[in-house]
Amino acid sequence: MTESRIKRLATTLMDATTDKDLLVQEQIYNALCYLGESEPEEILNSCDEYLRQHDKLAYPHRVIILKAMETVVKNNIALLDKSTAKVVIFLASNEMTKSKEVIRDWQQAASSVLVAVGQRFINKVMEEVLTKFQPGILPHYFVMQTFANLSVSNVFGMVPFLNSILGTMLPMLAMAKQDHMKSVFCYALQHFSESIQEYLANLDKAPDPTVRKDTFSNEIFSAYEVLFNSWLQHREAKLRLAVVEAMGPMSYLMPSEKLEEQLPKLIPGILALYKKHTEAFYISKSLCQILEASVNIGSRSLDVQLDSLLGTLHPQICAPADPSVPLTVKNHTEVLRCFTVLACSFPDRVLAFLLPKLESSNERTRVGTLLIMRQIINSAPSQMEIKKPFIISSMKLTLQDSNNKVKRAVVQVISAMAHHGYLEQPGGEAMMEFLVRQCALPSDAQPKKPPLDADDLTSDSVQSISVNTLFLLSTTVDRMNNVLWPYLLEYVTPIQFTNALTPLCKSLMYLAMKKQEEGENASLIRYDLNANLPSPYALMTRLLVVSSQPYVGDCRGTAALRLLNVLHYSVHPALDQLWSKKVPLLVEHIEENTEKSLSQKEWEEKLLLFLQETLSAVSDNTWICHFVTEMCRQLNSYNGFPLEKNFLYKCIGTTLGACTSKDLVQKQLQELLETARYHEKAEREGLASCFGICAINHLEETLAKLEDFVRSDVLKKSVGLFSMFKDRSDNEVEKIKSTLILCYGYVAVYAPKELVLPRIEADILKNIFQCFNTKVLGIKVETKDLTLKLCLIRSICMISQAIFNGVKHGDFIFSRKAELVAQMVEFIKAEPLEAMRTPVRQRAMITCTYLVGLEPHLSDPDRTELIDTCLASVLALPPLELVKEREENGDDALHKEMLYGDTISALKDLLKSLLRRNMTPHGLQDMFAHLGPWIKSNKEHERQRAVEVSAALLDFYLTKLKVSTVIPFYNLGVLIALFSPRCSDSLASVRQHAVDCVYCLLYIQLCYEGFAQDHRDEMVEGLKALKKGLEEPDFTVLFHACNNIAMVIGKRVPPDQLMSLLLAMFEGLADPDKNCSRAATVMINSLLKERGGVLQEKVPDIMSIIHSKLEEVDEEHVRKAAQQTVYILASQHKSVVVSSLLGSSLPFDSHTCTMWRSLATEPTLTSQILEQLLDKVNGDVPYKESKCFLLGSGSERIATPLPLAATCALYEIMSAPESGAAVLGLYPPLFVTLLLRVSCTVGVQLPKNLQSRETRSSSHGPAPRSLQPCSCAVETLKVMLARGGSEEVARAVGSAGGWELMASPKRHHDGIAVLAGAMARHAGPRLPLIVKNLIPTLSSVFESQRITTTAFFAELLSSNVVNDLILLETMMDNVTARQKDTCMLVRMLALRGLGNIASGSPEKVRKHGAKLLASMVNGMDDKDDPHNLVALEAMSSLSKLLDHVEEKDIQSMLLHIAIRIRPFFDSEQSDLRQSSIVLFGNLTKFSEGNCEVFFEQILNGLVTLLLHLQDPKPEVVKACKFALRMCGPNMGCEGLCDMFLNHLREDRSLHYGEFMNNVCKHLMQSYPEMLNRLILTNLFYFKSNWADIRAAAPMFIGFLVLHVDEDHCQQVDLDHLISALNLLLKDPVPAVRVKVAETLGRLVRIL
Repeated sequence: MTESRIKRLATTLMDATTDKDLLVQEQIYNALCYLGESEPEEILNSCDEYLRQHDKLAYPHRVIILKAMETVVKNNIALLDKSTAKVVIFLASNEMTKSKEVIRDWQQAASSVLVAVGQRFINKVMEEVLTKFQPGILPHYFVMQTFANLSVSNVFGMVPFLNSILGTMLPMLAMAKQDHMKSVFCYALQHFSESIQEYLANLDKAPDPTVRKDTFSNEIFSAYEVLFNSWLQHREAKLRLAVVEAMGPMSYLMPSEKLEEQLPKLIPGILALYKKHTEAFYISKSLCQILEASVNIGSRSLDVQLDSLLGTLHPQICAPADPSVPLTVKNHTEVLRCFTVLACSFPDRVLAFLLPKLESSNERTRVGTLLIMRQIINSAPSQMEIKKPFIISSMKLTLQDSNNKVKRAVVQVISAMAHHGYLEQPGGEAMMEFLVRQCALPSDAQPKKPPLDADDLTSDSVQSISVNTLFLLSTTVDRMNNVLWPYLLEYVTPIQFTNALTPLCKSLMYLAMKKQEEGENASLIRYDLNANLPSPYALMTRLLVVSSQPYVGDCRGTAALRLLNVLHYSVHPALDQLWSKKVPLLVEHIEENTEKSLSQKEWEEKLLLFLQETLSAVSDNTWICHFVTEMCRQLNSYNGFPLEKNFLYKCIGTTLGACTSKDLVQKQLQELLETARYHEKAEREGLASCFGICAINHLEETLAKLEDFVRSDVLKKSVGLFSMFKDRSDNEVEKIKSTLILCYGYVAVYAPKELVLPRIEADILKNIFQCFNTKVLGIKVETKDLTLKLCLIRSICMISQAIFNGVKHGDFIFSRKAELVAQMVEFIKAEPLEAMRTPVRQRAMITCTYLVGLEPHLSDPDRTELIDTCLASVLALPPLELVKEREENGDDALHKEMLYGDTISALKDLLKSLLRRNMTPHGLQDMFAHLGPWIKSNKEHERQRAVEVSAALLDFYLTKLKVSTVIPFYNLGVLIALFSPRCSDSLASVRQHAVDCVYCLLYIQLCYEGFAQDHRDEMVEGLKALKKGLEEPDFTVLFHACNNIAMVIGKRVPPDQLMSLLLAMFEGLADPDKNCSRAATVMINSLLKERGGVLQEKVPDIMSIIHSKLEEVDEEHVRKAAQQTVYILASQHKSVVVSSLLGSSLPFDSHTCTMWRSLATEPTLTSQILEQLLDKVNGDVPYKESKCFLLGSGSERIATPLPLAATCALYEIMSAPESGAAVLGLYPPLFVTLLLRVSCTVGVQLPKNLQSRETRSSSHGPAPRSLQPCSCAVETLKVMLARGGSEEVARAVGSAGGWELMASPKRHHDGIAVLAGAMARHAGPRLPLIVKNLIPTLSSVFESQRITTTAFFAELLSSNVVNDLILLETMMDNVTARQKDTCMLVRMLALRGLGNIASGSPEKVRKHGAKLLASMVNGMDDKDDPHNLVALEAMSSLSKLLDHVEEKDIQSMLLHIAIRIRPFFDSEQSDLRQSSIVLFGNLTKFSEGNCEVFFEQILNGLVTLLLHLQDPKPEVVKACKFALRMCGPNMGCEGLCDMFLNHLREDRSLHYGEFMNNVCKHLMQSYPEMLNRLILTNLFYFKSNWADIRAAAPMFIGFLVLHVDEDHCQQVDLDHLISALNLLLKDPVPAVRVKVAETLGRLVRIL
C-alpha cells in the first residue's frame, strides 16, 4: 500500500510537469527529489515506468523528470542496488538515443543521468552505452558526449575502456560528415586525453598501475592526423576551435618522435588560427600545452619556430584585455604562460625580441611588452639573473614615456624588479626616481567621468598605483630597506615632488622606525655616506612648511609631522623630549578636525608656537642662523604655492626673532626686501607679517631696515635705479610701496606697545606717507593703484588698533587723527556710487571706526562730512539683487553679497563709534538728522539700509546708556513719529527694524524717567511679539500691528510729548510709501478720542451712505473712518444697525463685511450683537422641505434665509480679533448653536435666487466666502473656536481633516468625533455647559442633530476629562438610552461611546461592567443590522472594555461571544475580520475558569488565525499576530508560546514559511492527535478567495506532515488529501501550485 501511494504521489507530480510556470516546474522537480531522498529506488522505478508509459509526453516535461532522476541518483548512489541501476541506465540510454536528431535539453538530461550512475556502476553503464557504439556505425552525438563526461567524472573507472573506445572510434572519424559530430569527437578526444593525463599523474592510486602513455600514443596520433590534416582546415569556426582545444591535451600523449616531426607544421598551423578567430583563448591555451609538451621532450624544432611564435604571440598581449569579457583576460594569462615557457628555454632571444619593442611608437606595443617583462621577471628568475643589468639599462628610455598606461605598466615592472633584486643594481635609482615622480603626479582638475575605453587611465590612477607600490616596497620587501633608506630623503625637499610627500613621508617613517628598532637611532642619517641628502635644516623647513596645509595631498600634514618626529635626533639632539610631547598633540589636532572645521589661523599659531619652543630648546645661535638661512634659501621654491610661502615668511620672522645676531637679522631682512615678488598678494602679506613678527624682538633693526629701503632708490622713478630693480615697472614700484606700508602696519600691531607708540607719528606714519604720496615736479599726485590704497587703509587701521588697544583712554593724543580721517573720507568719496567693486569703503570705514575712538575729538564739520560721506557712499548703492543679476559668475555674485554685508556692518560700527562720543538726546537727534532723509527715501533699498542702521544705533544707544539724573528725552515724539509709520512699510525688513526702533526708543524714555536698565515693561515687550506678524505684507496683520503699536505708544509717551507726536504723525501722511501713509492714519485714529452720535431714524440712511462711499473710494483712511462711524452707531442703536445689515443682499460684499467687522470693537457691544444674531439663527427652522419633481425623486432641503444671513454675520464679526472677549463670554451657546447649525445644514441647498446670485458673484470675482449653508456654518464654527481661545481645537481639527468630514453627508459623524476629541484635549473646562446644552438634542426631531450629539458624546467618553468634570454617569445614561434609537447610525455611535469609556475612564468600567457588557452583547445580536455595522462596533468596543471588566461579569457570556464572533474570522469585510480576531484575542484573558471549553475554541480558530497571517489586509495580519500572542499562554506548549511572543511582534517582519515550519514542529510535538483535524481545517481553505491563503493552506499541511511522528500518521485520510491537493494543483495562480507541489513531495513521510 505504501509503495502504491508513493507511486501515486510521484505520478501526480509528474502529471503536473506540463505546468507552464517555471517556478511550478522547479517545485515539482524539488518535490520529486524530496520523495527520492526517502525512497530513491521506488521513485526511480516510478519515473522509469511513467516515462515508458507516457511515450508521447513532450520532451520539455521529460527533462524535468530526468533531472530529478539525476539528482536522486547523485544523492543516493551508494544506496542503489544493481537492478535499479540497470533500469535507470536502460531508460536513460533509450531516452538519450530515442531521437536521432540532436535535442540538447532532453538528451543532455538523459546523458547526465548516465554519468551520475556511472560514478558507481561504470561497467553497467559502459555495457549499455557500448551497445550504441558499434564499429562502422556512426554513434549518436550524446553517446560520445557521455563517454567524454564519464572520462572526467570517473577517471579510474573509465580510462581502462578508452583503448578499445579509441580503437573503435578512429575509423569513425572519417565517417563523420556533419560538423556537430566532428565537434563531439573533438570534445571526446580532449577529455579522454585529459583523463589519461590525470590517470598517469596518479598511478599510485590507480587500479592498474601498469598503464603507460605508450598504451594510447599511437591511437592519439592517428586521431591527431585526422584532426590536424583535415578538420583544422574546416571553414566552420566552432569546429576549428573544438579541434584546437583537443590538440593541446593530445600533444602530451603523442609519441615524442611524432610530436617532434609534427612541430614544424603544427605550430604554424596553430599560429595561423589567430588570424581567423577573434576569440583567441582556446588557441592560446592549446598552444601553451603544445609548447610545454615540446619542451618536455627537449624538442629542437622550437628554435626554428621561435621568431614566428614571438611575432604572433606579442600582438595578443598588446591587444588590451576587457575585464567585462572573461575570455580575453584568460587569453592574456595563457599567452603570458607561453612567454614563460619560451623565456625559460630561450632567455637571450626572447629579451632580444622584447627590449627593442619598448622603443616602439605604438602605445599598446610598449604596454604589452612591459606586461611580458613583468611576467618573465617573476616567472623565470633564474634565467634572468645574469640579465639584470642589461634589462635595467634597456628600461631607461621607457622611464621618459609620458603615456599613462605605459607608466602604469612600468610601475608594475618596477614592483616585480624590487622583489627580485633588480633595484639593488646600478641604475636602480632611476627606477625609484620614476616611481616617486609618478607619486607626485598632479590630480586631474576635471571631475572623474567613466572612461569611454575600459583601459583608459588618468594620472590619478597612475598616481594611486604608484603610491601603493612605494608603500608596499617600503613595508613588505625587506631587501629594499637599504635601497630606500636614506635615499628617499632626497625627494622630500625638491618642490617638484610635493604631491608625493604623503607617501614619501609614510614610507620614510616606516623605514626610519625599522632602523631605530635595529639600534641606529643616533646614526639614522649618515651624511658622510650620502652626500646628496638634504640637511637637517632643509628637512625641518620643508616638513614644517607643508604641515601648514595639513589636509592637502591626502593629509600630508600628519605624515610630515610624524616623519619630523622620527627624525628629531638628526635635526638636533636636544629636541627628543620636546618633540615627543608636542608633535603627537599637533597630529591629534589634525585628526580631530576636518578641512572645513580646522581654523587655519589657529593651526598656524600652533605651528609657530611649536617652532618657537623648538628654537628655545635648541638654544644654539649658530644652529638658528643656519636654519634661518636655509629657510630664506627655500623661499623661491614656493613660488607656485602662495599659502605655504606665506607661512614660510611667518616662520622666518619667528626664527629671526629668536636669532641673537643683529647683523644676520638685518642682512636677512635686506635680502627678503630685495628678493620678494611684490606683485603677488600672498607674498606681500607674508613679507609684512614676517617683519611684524620679527619686530617683537628686533624693533629697532626692523624699522631701520624699512626706513633704509624707503629712502633707497628703489622707490624713485628715475634712470638711476640700482641694477636688481632696474627692470621694475611703475606698477611694480607701487606694489613695493604697498608692501612697505603693510610692513609698517604689522610692525605697529606686533611690536611691544611701550616701544612702538613713541615711533608711530615720528617714524612710522612719516614713512608710510612718504611711500604713499607721489610727487611729480613737486606736485602731489593722487595714486590710482588699488593695492596701494588698500594697504594704506589697512596699515592705518592696524596702527589705530595698536594705539586703541595699547593705551588708556586719553593717554595718547594722536595729532594726525583728523588728517587720517580726512584721507579716509577722500578714499570713500572717490568710490563710484553706481557700483561696489572694491572693499575700499568697508576698509576705510573700519579704519575710521578705530580713529574716531582716539583723542582728540573730531571737529563738528569733520564729523558731519564723515557721516554724510559714509551714508551717501553706502546707502545709495544699487540694490544687491540688481548686482547679482548683472553678475554671470556665481562666485562673483557671492563675493559681492559678502562685500555688501561687510560694508553695512562697517558703517554701523563707525556710526556707533561716533555716537559713543556723545551719548545724549542731542547726540541721538544729531545722528538722525543725517539719517532722516534716507529713512524717508522713496527708494526701497535706501530706506531698508537706513532703518537697519537706525535699529542698530538705537540698540547700541540703549545698551550703552548710563543715566545719572532724570532728564527729559525731549525728542522722543519726533523720533517715534519718524519710525512708527515705517512699521507698515512695503518692505518686510523695514517693518521689522522699525518695530525694533520704536521698542528701543520707548525703553530709552523709560531709562530717562529713572527706570533701571534691566527693567522690563510688559506693554513695550509686546512689540517684539508683533514682529512675526510683520513678516508677510498682509494688510489685516499690519492694521492690527499698527493699532497695537499706537496703543503702546499712547500709553508710554509722556503727555508733553503727545502733541509733538501727533504733529509729526500728520507729517507722515505725505510719506511717499502708501503703506506708511495708511499706517499714519491708523495711528492717528487710535490716538484720538471718539466724538458724536447719530439719530435712530437716520441709521438706515447713514448705513446706506457709508456702504456707497466704501464702494466709491477704496482708501484706507476712508475705510477706517467708516468703520469708526458704524461702531458709534451700533453703540447707540444696535438693533437697528443689525437689522439694517441683515437686510443686505447675500452673499455679503466686501464693504458690508467690513461694516460687520467694525461691530467687534467693544466687548460689551459685541456680546449684545452676538446674542441678537444667535436668536436669529435659532428663531427659525434651519431648512424647508421642497418637492423635487425631477424623475419623481423625493424632496430636497432648502436653507431658510434669515438663519443663513445671521450665520454669515456671526462669521464676519467673530473674524475680527477684537471680538475675542465677547466670544469667550458666549462660548457655550455659540458653540452649541453653531454645532447644531452645521448638523442641520449637511446636504442642504441654497434657495434658487441665491444659487444664481452666488454664481454671478463668483463669475465677476471671487466671493469673500462660500455661501453654501454647510460650508458657511463650518467656517463660522471654525472662526468662533479660534476667536474663543480654542485655536488649538481648530488647528487640531483642521490637521485631521475634520472640517471636510463634517460637511460630508456620509462622514459627518467622523468629523464631529474629531471635533469632540480636540475639545476634550484643548478646551476641557468648556465642556460642562456645552454637554448640558446638548443633552436635550438627543431627543431632537431632527435625526441629524441626534447623530451629531451622539457622535460628540461618544468621542468625549474616550477622554478622562468627562470623568474629571463629573459628567460620566449623566452622559453614559443618555448614550445607553440611544440603543433603541430608530436610526442605526445612532445605535452604532452609542455602542462606540460606551466602548470608549474603557480608554477615557477605565476605573468606571469595573463599576458598570455588567451594564456595559449587556449593551455590547445586545449590539452583536442587533436584528436590524444587515451589514453587521452595529455588530462590528459592538466587537470593537467589547475588545476595549475587556481589559477593565470584572472576570465574573464576563464568564457567563464568554462562550456565547466566542461562538458568535467565529464566523466573522473569514468575512469578506476586512474590518469585521480584524475586529472579531482582536476580540477573540482579548477573550483569551478570561479563559482560565473555562479552560477546557475555551481551549477547544482556540483550537477551532488556530488554523484560521495562522492562515490569515497571509491575509491581504495588513490590519487583519496585525490582528492575527495579536490574537496568537494572546492564545499562546493558554495552549499548554511553552515552545509555541515563545514563538508567538517573539516572532509575532507588531514591529517585526515575519518570514512566514520558516515561522510555519517551526509552528508545525511544536504542534506535532505537543498535539500529534490533532493532525487530522488540522489538515481537514486547512482543506476548507483550499477554496479561499485569497490566493495567498490558498497557497498557505497546503504549505501548512506540508509542514505538519514533515514533523508528525510515524505513530500518528494513520489518522490522516491520505486518499482524500491527495485528491484535494491534486485538484488544487490546477489552481490558476502559480504560487499556489508551487506550494501544492512542495507539499506533495513531503507526503512521503506519512505513507
